[in-house]
Amino acid sequence: MKNILHTLLITSLAALPILALAQTPPPAPVAVDEAKLDTFSASMWVSGSVISRNDARIGAETDGRITWVAEVGEQVEMGKPVATIDATDLELELQDNKAMLESLQARERYLKNNLERLNMLAANNNASANQIDEARAELDMIIQDIRRAEIAAAQTSRRIDQTRVLAPFSGIVVERQLQVGEFVARGAQVARLVDTQNREIRAQAPLSVSGYLHEGLEVSIEHQHVETLSPVKRVIPVGDERSRMFEVRIAANNPNWVIGSSVRVALPNSDPRKLVAVPRDALVLRGSEMFVLRVTSDNMVEKVSVDTGIGLGSLVEVIGDVNGGDRVITRGAERLQPGQEVVIAGG
Repeated sequence: MKNILHTLLITSLAALPILALAQTPPPAPVAVDEAKLDTFSASMWVSGSVISRNDARIGAETDGRITWVAEVGEQVEMGKPVATIDATDLELELQDNKAMLESLQARERYLKNNLERLNMLAANNNASANQIDEARAELDMIIQDIRRAEIAAAQTSRRIDQTRVLAPFSGIVVERQLQVGEFVARGAQVARLVDTQNREIRAQAPLSVSGYLHEGLEVSIEHQHVETLSPVKRVIPVGDERSRMFEVRIAANNPNWVIGSSVRVALPNSDPRKLVAVPRDALVLRGSEMFVLRVTSDNMVEKVSVDTGIGLGSLVEVIGDVNGGDRVITRGAERLQPGQEVVIAGG
């Protein structure tokens, strides 16, 4: 009996590898992306900054004592005051201008009446031509004095208007240069105003890429590891003699880009040409060999040896038997072998 059990046990153990080999491993889960066939240019990354198109230190247009300044962080609409200056002395000066103007106007009325009387007397030969000429000259001079007085009153009135330091554009007060009670001279800075709605990216690019840039060209912007596309707005074709760099302005339409943020900009540095590109994560390096793993229509793994060409941001050119639209594995390729079955994650 013991011999029979021993024989059965040996037979069962010997059959285990055969049963294990007969079991097919389940398909491995992978993530895939499509190889892209398109017209690409090689690109280089340069640093850039998000700036405001309107960023000004607002200056006073007249002298005086500051009576009010907008708080830091306060939103000010275009044409509304950022600060006010004491206008008491100017208002008194305007009253004096008006009083002087009224006095001259009264003198003008008298001289006009006097000239009319002299003309009537001259008609009866009771006034000389010299008297008439003298009266006419005095009237002309008082008319000029009135004009000067009107100009002086208008200038004082304008200076009173200038005691309200107005915002030339809508924005946020980010800094106060003066405080209430301080004396300000004409032209002195009162507050810094920044337009946070109209933004753009300023980047410095080497002169070598100038021939590949033009307005409207879509370029990649990387901010906090997220890439988006934005059009080039302006190319300033003037390079610095020492740095050999020139300025490029790019649209910044993303509201999450705070003014002052640092970004990276991918600028083309070659002529565009048609090529196949895959995500960098699709490249597999094993020893000296480089390849991609392609997923066939029946979800089987296929190995394709490739060489790499130009970098295209998150993509890279591949040279080999890879076509546009091919599904290449970007995640889960570490232990895969050619001919193995896979399942597309999320597919």
